[in-house]
Amino acid sequence: MLSLHLSPMLLIVVTQLILLFLGTFMSAVPMMMITLPIFMPLVNALGFDPIWFGILFLINIEMGQTTPPFGLLLFVMKGVAPQGTTMGDIYKAGIPFLLCDLMTMGLVLVFPIIALWLPELML
Repeated sequence: MLSLHLSPMLLIVVTQLILLFLGTFMSAVPMMMITLPIFMPLVNALGFDPIWFGILFLINIEMGQTTPPFGLLLFVMKGVAPQGTTMGDIYKAGIPFLLCDLMTMGLVLVFPIIALWLPELML
């Protein structure tokens, strides 16, 4: 990925898009086991903070669990929903949460200090 000669931020966005795509079909642990050994050396080589990337990663995993068609959280909500609730209703109910997560991810991408101010206080 480093040999593509793209901007570092664009590479981070590409990794997040890959994670979002994988999140629609996989659960969190297999996704982490497959992608972290590939993405963490890339993040370190690009000079980004690993804590910042980890927070983006976790937001993206949560988004993947809420994304149709195979989002695990959607099936959990279907299991606790009242009788007569369709999966279409569950998909529509998840859209505001996806939009909030997308907005949060955008803010953390643009302003990394949002994710890093508390860890910096602990140092």
